[in-house]
Amino acid sequence: MKKSTIMKVGGLALGVGACSIACKKYMDRQKENEKLSSYRNTELNDHKPNRQGFYYSNGNYEAFARPKKPSDIDNKYAHIIGGGLAGLASAAFLVRDAQMPGDHITIYESGKLDGGACDGIYDSTRGYVMRGGREMEDHYECLWDLFRSVPSLEVDNASVLDEFYWLNKEDPNYSNCRATINRGEDARTDGKFNLSDKGCLEILQLFLMKDEDLYDKRIDEIFDDEVFNSTFWLYWRTMFAFETWHSALEMKRYFQRFIHHIGGLPDFSALKFTRYNQYESLILPLKKYLLEHGVKFSNETKVTNVIFDITSEKKVAKKLIYEKQETSEEKLLSENDLVFICNGSCTDSTWYGDQNHAPVYNEQDNSGCWDLWKNIAKQDESFGHPEKFCSNIEQTKWESATLTTSDSEIIAQIRKICKREPISGKVVTGGIVSVEDSNWLLSWTLNRQQQFKDQPKDEVSVWIYGLFTEEPGNYVNKAMEKCSGEEIAKEWLYHIGISDNRIDELAKKTQVVPTMMPYITAFFMPRRAGDRPDVIVERAQNFAFIGQFSETPRDTIFTTEYSVRTAMEAVYGLCHVDRGVPEVWGSVYDIRDLLDASVKLRDGKSPLDMKIKGIKIPKKPLLKLIKNTDIEVLLKKHHII
Repeated sequence: MKKSTIMKVGGLALGVGACSIACKKYMDRQKENEKLSSYRNTELNDHKPNRQGFYYSNGNYEAFARPKKPSDIDNKYAHIIGGGLAGLASAAFLVRDAQMPGDHITIYESGKLDGGACDGIYDSTRGYVMRGGREMEDHYECLWDLFRSVPSLEVDNASVLDEFYWLNKEDPNYSNCRATINRGEDARTDGKFNLSDKGCLEILQLFLMKDEDLYDKRIDEIFDDEVFNSTFWLYWRTMFAFETWHSALEMKRYFQRFIHHIGGLPDFSALKFTRYNQYESLILPLKKYLLEHGVKFSNETKVTNVIFDITSEKKVAKKLIYEKQETSEEKLLSENDLVFICNGSCTDSTWYGDQNHAPVYNEQDNSGCWDLWKNIAKQDESFGHPEKFCSNIEQTKWESATLTTSDSEIIAQIRKICKREPISGKVVTGGIVSVEDSNWLLSWTLNRQQQFKDQPKDEVSVWIYGLFTEEPGNYVNKAMEKCSGEEIAKEWLYHIGISDNRIDELAKKTQVVPTMMPYITAFFMPRRAGDRPDVIVERAQNFAFIGQFSETPRDTIFTTEYSVRTAMEAVYGLCHVDRGVPEVWGSVYDIRDLLDASVKLRDGKSPLDMKIKGIKIPKKPLLKLIKNTDIEVLLKKHHII
């Protein structure tokens, strides 16, 4: 065989992660994508701040360093708009790393409670409420950097990170039943993705595409039924809440960000969870830390606009306009006033229901954050395009429900499905159980019980969500969004295998709080560069954007890590903190992770056994080329050959 033919064969094999030459080509493409990102214009580890005033780092040297106090920080004041995780993290980094006096920091939150999407409360009029749960992993570099400094509320002389680390070491997470069919039967026990060669190539195509080629493209413009009919897509869409009309660019970013977890997708062994709901496990200790440092909280304060002075040389936030106790107020700002803006919210305008009523819209549940972003965006093109994300509720909504019960018959059925004791304080389902034949595409989960510290010991709280809220249920024959809590309970009881003659009676032994979230996947809508503002836009002097609708390269939204990362970048950039922001974990550049993923996506088969347009890849030239080399050892270790 000619040398050129050998290289073509090798290049094709390498393209699926089977050899290092194509990996280098892939890395070159990644660097090109990063240069196309509007603001990362410095290389990793050169320790020189980029245009936004911060730099990226990795390794222990930077991770354990304590930065010097910025020279002018005592003259600065911080105004943080939004009391969600991004806002609280911003305050914490201001205190810990920028060393700003705590009483110079004010957090403005439109609601009564802080925490944003990291919620979990007992409502005396409805019951226990969790709108969602946050999945975490080892390589949330910024999240764990933050919580190593926040004292635990549960364990003496330990941080929240210590507590979390010990918990997940002693009680590791994994699922015994990832999906069910036929009313509670285990549908997926083999851990296979069932992707065809053509489906694998479609995923590879997305993986290697340039970012700009995916601007404003939907997933169904890249994939067809070869992917959509696979078990891989069932796992993917139910775990991350992706729909076929969502952003292909975001799916690519997710795939690259979590390439090291492909093997853990079928059984959730890649995931880690807190002991209680995220409000009690993360938000409460973080808020206590901030209060002890003197940070001020201004709740039930709705910021409606930030007024900017914009010239060709600089952009300066000059005024906050806000409403408090139904009174409109203004606050003038100087360049010593730093403003951190959480623009947009996935849980804004949540509709709440109860046991006897479907969720209904209540204007009081509207925080106004979308209106705030729209008002800001009118002032400069670099402030983003909120309408790209909040203009199509039918494509951004889904519904969740918190079901609480102490009924032994229901708990026994849960035990049968998850093969664990629900009331043990340990991992129960290990992640969501997706009901494959549900008209609502229902998924449900029990994290460690009790999910609330003060909850009775014989109760369990089940989190349920449905992606297809307009479809009639299999049992109640009614759209999920039109159902009361009790009707949602009936549908769930049907799918976990409760006998028809017991469903109605047992549904009355539950307490269910449904929540319809019209913007819950707004950040997944197709987009292009500039639709989300950079954390620190060009020429910004005293303000930054934080949270899920700001832009930072390589990381993925709908994660706690994204909120904390944007907060860290914002604080380090505006305050000139001389410490590196940990880069996104580099598994996408690690040939070992790429090799593992290429085999696991094919259910244990080597990518060298693939057929491309019906033609099988000839392996002999490649094997001869790499014989007695380190490449041969590497490929054998990862089951490529």
